[in-house]
Amino acid sequence: MSLFKEKKSFFGRLSEKISDVIMMRAEVDEDLMDELEEILITSDIGMDTTMHIMEQLRTKIKNENITSPDRVKDALKEIMTGLVDKGERQLLCSETPLVVMMIGINGGGKTTSIGKIAHRLKGEGKTVMLAAADTFRAAAAEQLAIWGERNGINVVKHQEGADPSAVIFDAIQSAKARKIDVLICDTAGRLQNKKNLMNELEKMNKVISREYPEASRETLLVLDATTGKNAVSQAKEFGDVADITGIVLTKLDGTAKGGIAITVADEFDMPVKFIGVGEGIEDMIAFDPDQFIGGIFDE
Repeated sequence: MSLFKEKKSFFGRLSEKISDVIMMRAEVDEDLMDELEEILITSDIGMDTTMHIMEQLRTKIKNENITSPDRVKDALKEIMTGLVDKGERQLLCSETPLVVMMIGINGGGKTTSIGKIAHRLKGEGKTVMLAAADTFRAAAAEQLAIWGERNGINVVKHQEGADPSAVIFDAIQSAKARKIDVLICDTAGRLQNKKNLMNELEKMNKVISREYPEASRETLLVLDATTGKNAVSQAKEFGDVADITGIVLTKLDGTAKGGIAITVADEFDMPVKFIGVGEGIEDMIAFDPDQFIGGIFDE
C-alpha cells in the first residue's frame, strides 16, 4: 500500500481531478490537454513545471500515436516520475565519514528532520553525532540536545551566540576522535541578510574542508511542504548561497501541497532525498519517485 494512500491531500485531490477528466473524455483532443494543464497549474505544481510537463506530454502523444485518454494518464505518470527521479543523486551518500550540513529557514522542521534522519542512520548501523551550529536562535541547541538524548547520540554545542564555525570545528575533532560515521550539522536559518548567511556557510564549509578533507559531504535543504510556492522561493534563495545536494521535504501529510517536490526537482534539478510523512520518529522516509508519483495516479 502506498504511504500516501490514506492522505486526503495533494495526492488524493490531484488523482481525483485527473481521473474525472480522463473518464469524461472519449478521445484525446485539445480540450483534454487544456483541462489537464489547468489541473496541474492549480495543484501547486507551478506554471513553468506544468508547461514543461505538458510539452513532454504533447510530444509523447504525437510520437507514440496515443489516442486513448487512459493511455494519456499513463504517459503523464511516466513523465512526472521522470521529472522527480534523479537516479543515484536521490540517495544520501553512503561513503563515510560523511558531514551533512542542514540548511533551511526557522520553523521549516530543520531540527526535527535532523533528529529523524539521525534515527534512520543509527537504525542502519551507522554511528552519528550532531553539531548545534545554529547558535543564534534561542533554544536551538537545547532542541537538538533533546533529539540527541532520544536517539542516544552525542551533541556538540556551545553557548547561545557563539561562532557557528567554532562549533563545527569542535564537532569535527570529536567525530574524528570517536571515528563517527556521520556528523550532522544544524545551521542558522536566516534569509533576511543573504550576504551574512552566505558568509557564515562559506566559513563553516572552509572549516570542514580544512579539518576534515577526507570526509564526504552533503548539504540538505529542508523545505516545509505546507508552504507551497514559498518553499519554491526558499529553494531559489538558498540555492543562490549554498551548493545544495538534496531536499528534505517535511510535513507531507494532512493538507500538504506535494507539488513542491515536482517543481523543485524540475526547476532547480534538486533531488528530494527524504520526506516527512508524519510526526513520529519513524516518519522520515527515503524518497521513492515511483511511490511518490504512484500516490497520485494509483487508485
